[in-house]
Amino acid sequence: MDMTQVYISEFVGTAVLIAFGSGTNASILLKKTIVGAFSTNWLNIIFGWAFAVAFGVYIGWQLGGPGHLNPAVTFAVAVLGTFPWEQVIPVSIAQIAGAFVGTAITVVLYYPHFKETKADEGNCVGIFATGPAIDNKPFNLISEIIATFMFMLAILCLGKMVDGVGPMVIGLLVASIGMSFGSTTGYALNPARDFGPRLAYTVLPIPNKGNPNWQYAWVPIVGPLIGAGLAVLFFKLVAP
Repeated sequence: MDMTQVYISEFVGTAVLIAFGSGTNASILLKKTIVGAFSTNWLNIIFGWAFAVAFGVYIGWQLGGPGHLNPAVTFAVAVLGTFPWEQVIPVSIAQIAGAFVGTAITVVLYYPHFKETKADEGNCVGIFATGPAIDNKPFNLISEIIATFMFMLAILCLGKMVDGVGPMVIGLLVASIGMSFGSTTGYALNPARDFGPRLAYTVLPIPNKGNPNWQYAWVPIVGPLIGAGLAVLFFKLVAP
């Protein structure tokens, strides 16, 4: 395995994932966008992120990497024994860096709309990172653990598919998770998807930006890691 190419693929794939996903959120939440003239709902966001994951994985694979795009997945496959432990942190750093850059792309694209939108009008960290519908950290953590457990278990059970189909199926899986478990915490499922964009929202010169809500940031990091790890242990226990 060419680890340099793995780092590149995970960086680029995660950047694309976040650019597509946060771009979906920005188009809905910011003022004076074209989509603002239409009726939008939760399904727009769910499928925007589903396609973001699918095409991010396609790019990750094509560039020679495993297409994890997610430190929780990288950690889980290391627990499974199919990925080297010493590469978990370097690959996770590449994913977080990609998420930061993906956020920056969305900021540049929507910069005039950030200037038109105040913090109480939609210019919030929720464009890029997750947050709870009800702020209850123990149950928020449980929500992320359950959602990521189901996500990772389903990935482990997908089996062999025709070339090119896998990423789209994973995207549909993300949509399913969003419909079923996403309404409590925004279904981060992915520490890089939350931490990198939250950091970018904090440090980039975004006009009128709101509170990055760092007091919540540990939940979408710890929850997905626990959930993905438990899914692998459960899979090892019950798989034939």
